[in-house]
Amino acid sequence: MHLVYLPKQVRYVDNNVMAQLVAAFVTSRLDYCNGVLAGRPQCTIAPLQRVQNAAARLVVGLRPSDHTSSALRQLHWLPVVSACSTNYAF
Repeated sequence: MHLVYLPKQVRYVDNNVMAQLVAAFVTSRLDYCNGVLAGRPQCTIAPLQRVQNAAARLVVGLRPSDHTSSALRQLHWLPVVSACSTNYAF
């Protein structure tokens, strides 16, 4: 399944299944590349943060204009910048 098709599946699955799908396709790939992103400039990380924000909106059911900081906290997801610096803080 491609990421573009996930929003179209919202009406067919419940929130728990959608959260698992998003975790499988989005957050796992964001976590995978944390080592490469450590110390990169904001212009490199910003597109990935937008992907994470869109995933949080999809799981929580927010509109595109809604802020995602509360949704990220509700899902216990760190922002991409924090996740990159947390995993490799020696």
